[in-house]
Amino acid sequence: MDNLLHFIPFETEHSKEFKALNIEWLESFFVVEPYDELVLSNPIDQIITPGGFIFMASLNGEIIGTFAFIKKKEGVYEFSKMAVTPKQRGKGFGNQIVSFVIRFAEQHHWEKLILYSSTKLENSIHLYRKYGFIEVPIDPDIKYARGNIKMEIRF
Repeated sequence: MDNLLHFIPFETEHSKEFKALNIEWLESFFVVEPYDELVLSNPIDQIITPGGFIFMASLNGEIIGTFAFIKKKEGVYEFSKMAVTPKQRGKGFGNQIVSFVIRFAEQHHWEKLILYSSTKLENSIHLYRKYGFIEVPIDPDIKYARGNIKMEIRF
């Protein structure tokens, strides 16, 4: 048994796990908003078909997490829908995910990654800052009521 995550590109059979991981995370910290329900119920139409990516995080063959890149425009993606099962939180997997996310963006020569979060999630904000994300002005038309901080990293 190792503590190294393996990142698996999303397949249709991951749809239920992708949604369940995110719903659990949202219900633990916030509420599931209508936009969440739309995206989580239709990941292929809402994320992949428009040019985004979803990954499942596997630990010793078990899916323990997920995250997505939502294409905003050419070279600009939103890092979104990151969730890890409760029993695996606080074990450094967020570090592995964010490290992979940055490498993936660099390998694809993206201009920048953006993310929306909540200052309530102090550990997450600290993690993003550690990897070079900086706070930028938030969009007035943000789709998430819980979102009160926008961060980005440029490459």
